[in-house]
Amino acid sequence: MATVAQAPQLLIFIERDVMTRVVAADRDPAVVLVAVDADAAEALRAGLVNKVVPAAELLPACEAIAEKIASKGQIAVRLALKAVNMTQETNLTDGQELEASLFGLCCDSEDFHEGTKAFMEKRKPVFRNT
Repeated sequence: MATVAQAPQLLIFIERDVMTRVVAADRDPAVVLVAVDADAAEALRAGLVNKVVPAAELLPACEAIAEKIASKGQIAVRLALKAVNMTQETNLTDGQELEASLFGLCCDSEDFHEGTKAFMEKRKPVFRNT
């Protein structure tokens, strides 16, 4: 279930467990139970967002982030996202083991070798998602 926090500058969707991890530790639990009614500046201060832009710039800002992610090796992107999501549900030791395992999978990919080679040759990589 997602919580929606509206602000003049942006619309924020936040998963309920993220709210309890980020917000509830420092605030009254009622904030989580009734949803967050925060402006963009408060959301930024609370760490719920990493950037605030005017409404007119929101779509271009999101597209720029999406393009940057799309330019990366998608195997690495998927594994990094999996690590972020899974390590939130485990202890530090298990999380580090999981990250090391996923990094090993990434290193076995052709894209990893292409990325390393492209870096050494000072050129843009051509990822094939293999």
